[in-house]
Amino acid sequence: MIKVLVTGAYGFLGKYLIEELTGNGYSVIAFGRKKAELDKLKRENVETFVGDFCDEEAITEASKGADYIIHAGALSTVWGKRDDFLKTNVDGTANVIKACRANNIKKLVYVSSPSIYATTRDRLNITEDDYDETNSLNYYIESKILAEKELRASDIPYVVIRPRGLFGIGDTSIIPRLIRANRKIGIPLFNGGKNIVDITCVENVALALRLAMEKDVPSGSVYNITNGEPREFKSILEELFEQIGESPKYLKLGLGFMLGVSSLIEFIFKLFRIYKEPMITRYNICTLGYSQTLNIEKAKEELDYKPLITLSEGIAKYAEDYKRNKVL
Repeated sequence: MIKVLVTGAYGFLGKYLIEELTGNGYSVIAFGRKKAELDKLKRENVETFVGDFCDEEAITEASKGADYIIHAGALSTVWGKRDDFLKTNVDGTANVIKACRANNIKKLVYVSSPSIYATTRDRLNITEDDYDETNSLNYYIESKILAEKELRASDIPYVVIRPRGLFGIGDTSIIPRLIRANRKIGIPLFNGGKNIVDITCVENVALALRLAMEKDVPSGSVYNITNGEPREFKSILEELFEQIGESPKYLKLGLGFMLGVSSLIEFIFKLFRIYKEPMITRYNICTLGYSQTLNIEKAKEELDYKPLITLSEGIAKYAEDYKRNKVL
């Protein structure tokens, strides 16, 4: 049986990825730092390894006997210490690369981020090559760009996936934040919420990662992944809140003004070395205020990627679970 090591195994995406792999005949080494969380993943064809990929020895030992590695682990947040992002996302990825080399791994599939496309303007139908390598909107973006550079400089076979806006049951980021904001002060809305955005059902991202591992594509290939259903931000919100049985409240704001405010807040936080995430950041404003859609034609053509779950189906699944469990 083909064996795949998954970093970030107990994360939101990692759990779905393990289901996708084991459901398609693979065995998995679930890799992560927290034994208690890893223990929850144990079952037939899933073994665990407690370790940190920032430790070269640990990730090298864990990947002995693996055929493939899918590197989904990362420090993924919009704020924090630059050194932490570089250590985890850049140096940690370098350690995974070394482990691949040491253990003759057939292919590394790296989960990057389309946040590298973010900027203070509308961007539609973005292709994989259309980004600024000097983008420094936040340290997370910088670290993902640098991690991809580590891969390009390596001699191992690899593929990069950039999935946009993951959501689904178990999401702890996108939808819970929107629901909490709605209950407190309202959801920030710019330009009437007419900005067009892409989000992606997490099940579809897990599928794309398996396909990226399986398909015989050139090393160094990069693929955008979305649901392929770009829609106006407000339209998505209204469908979500109708499904969960709550009324959306909107906080109408000026885009330029809020960019200025968020820039000032970031300056103050950096000046006083405050590492708790600010209420708003420039990246948040860019995400909420500007249109951004990704071109996924390359993934469709080369990976035979076809989303399994539509956006409306994903929202309905999430809403059903939310109404039953009321867990954010």
